[in-house]
Amino acid sequence: MISDDQSVIVVGLGFGDEAKGATVDFLCSAGNVAGVVRFNGGAQAAHNVVVDGRHHTFRQFGSGTLAGVPTLLSRFALVEPIGLAGEAEELAALGVPDPLSLITVDPDALITTPVHVAANRTREDARGAGRHGSTGLGIGETVWYDLATTRRAQAGERVENLVAPATATGRALRVRDCLDPVTLHRRLDELVRFYEPLLAGGAHGHDGVEAMADLLTAFVGAVRIAPAGHLNELASRGRLVFEGAQGVLLDEWRGFHPHTTWSTTTPANAQALLAEAGLPRGYVLGLTRAYTTRHGAGPLPTEDPALLAVDEPFNGSGIYQGGWRAGHLDLVALRYAVEAIGGVDGLAVSHLDVVDDPGTPAVRAVGAYETPRGLIDRLPVGAFGDLAHQQELTDLMHRASGTGRELRDSRDAVVTLERALGAPAQVLAFGPARADRKVA
Repeated sequence: MISDDQSVIVVGLGFGDEAKGATVDFLCSAGNVAGVVRFNGGAQAAHNVVVDGRHHTFRQFGSGTLAGVPTLLSRFALVEPIGLAGEAEELAALGVPDPLSLITVDPDALITTPVHVAANRTREDARGAGRHGSTGLGIGETVWYDLATTRRAQAGERVENLVAPATATGRALRVRDCLDPVTLHRRLDELVRFYEPLLAGGAHGHDGVEAMADLLTAFVGAVRIAPAGHLNELASRGRLVFEGAQGVLLDEWRGFHPHTTWSTTTPANAQALLAEAGLPRGYVLGLTRAYTTRHGAGPLPTEDPALLAVDEPFNGSGIYQGGWRAGHLDLVALRYAVEAIGGVDGLAVSHLDVVDDPGTPAVRAVGAYETPRGLIDRLPVGAFGDLAHQQELTDLMHRASGTGRELRDSRDAVVTLERALGAPAQVLAFGPARADRKVA
């Protein structure tokens, strides 16, 4: 069991959409949580919480907000101020008083601007049918620009898998830069000049430097900037819940390249924050559905279009993200995810009502893949940073098909997962709302 004073790290074991938001809300509803810490990703998160008839899709605010728990956007999170302001308005309409007072932001967090969004969409447009599955919200571009400026990329130089449109002469924009008007304007000028050649041939524009500077100045005046020792301050008042975005199978280094995110989705960032603060290691709670889903392009060996009959009120197709897809419970991919992150301490299993519902298609537990290499039940974890290995896994999965047995009911699904992943189920969910969850 999770001890009352132990930090919990909520990590998706799939391709995202594993009910991270609803799980965080459930944990926070116990009343002993002092703060939710976002430790990766940015405004592309779509964490749905349903409480007493109220629904909100959390993007940057922590999913404990409806339970009154404050949020820390750590230095590993990407901050998009326009979206944050819009989300605050939505939360206020749901009855949350002064939502921005619940937000604290690390001064070293990177800022996503309309320039990054425009660049992201322009590059994805150019890929045509070969899109990687981006959300089109500038997430990867924000991280990539930091890499390009750090390496002083020259015009036309390839950094990772993207080409620099101009020579990088500046530095990436961080929250602390917004506190000084001179630095803020300089960073924005550098950013606009760098991307000008790319955007000139595209269909996406952005606000001018002055307008962006005014918005960012208002942003840092509306939120609390984290002082030194803020994590320890929070921890002294109760449990910390670390909320991840996306899933291990989309991780920048462990996911199935190139259909990955520019973010570390494993528990590594959360554990690093705890270690830096001198706090004990967190309890890793791995999340999975009772069946497998993903958005857009990329391998899905257990795919079965019949499972799209399952009602998904919060998921659908996106212009850049791609279509919604579903498949059977993929124990092979889940085993890989658990092994890739060094194991999990416990499991949270959602959508168990789908397995119990006689009106939905039967769900199978896939314990092995049929592949050109023969029958396999495990995917090898390669050396960290070996993207060639990750591409090989992607190629193998594209040629694989799942084989397994039909799940009898939700209890069968839980026991099957516990045995396959070597960890006990701690939280079970039979619907989207907080009231649909229980401790195992």
